[in-house]
Amino acid sequence: MSKNLKIAIEAALEAGKAILDIYHSDDFQVEIKGDNSPLTKADVASHNVIMSHLNATGIPVLSEEGKSIPYNERKDWSQLWIVDPIDGTKEFIKRNGEFTVNIALIENQKTVIGVIYVPVLGDLYFSTSEMGAFKVSVDLEDYNVDTLVSQASKLPLEREDKTFTVVASRSHMSPETETYVSEMREKHGDVNLISKGSSLKLCMVAEGQADCYPRFAPTMEWDTAAGQAICEHAGFEVIDWSTKERMLYNRKELLNNWFLVK
Repeated sequence: MSKNLKIAIEAALEAGKAILDIYHSDDFQVEIKGDNSPLTKADVASHNVIMSHLNATGIPVLSEEGKSIPYNERKDWSQLWIVDPIDGTKEFIKRNGEFTVNIALIENQKTVIGVIYVPVLGDLYFSTSEMGAFKVSVDLEDYNVDTLVSQASKLPLEREDKTFTVVASRSHMSPETETYVSEMREKHGDVNLISKGSSLKLCMVAEGQADCYPRFAPTMEWDTAAGQAICEHAGFEVIDWSTKERMLYNRKELLNNWFLVK
């Protein structure tokens, strides 16, 4: 296991602890950011925990809750961390558990490490381009990262129900997505449609629980980088709908194009 992977896993798990402390309290303090998206005390706490770990790597960090970094400053970075301290803040506020901590390492615009932790479920997904992608259940009260990595199951897992399954956004179901699902029904007959929040949708494809995830609505780089790493390292593709190529990172425009995971 690489040092950077170990640091990223520790950062995600410790952030998960900080998030759950607030999740199980009544101290939500929801603010509305300039782009009308919600920000909670837990987003900030998670960001601070993650930064305290990743700073030790000496690799720059692009975080949803960090300061805005001009393209001129980051365009020459060959390596960077891309972080979403809580992906699915709306799901966090609804208390439905469908939110994640996302940490990805990018090299030359490509995903090389992905870590996603699901605090309410205790599920940890992680991947590297060398090892592949894995999933393991974590007891936050008592864990050892080396043990977790050695006990993890390689993705994708076997799936019993072979019905073609599409996973889509719980909060952003667009008409174009509905059209795509209709096309899949024409092609495959019976189709299961599952709605999920946050990067759990990418995890479901990586895990083998879903066949595809069409995203024809806005996302940002920090929403997808870790999930793309895990999907790609499990043998799936994340295709930019405009370029028809793999989605790249640390672009001038941090808003993603539409994409398809398959």
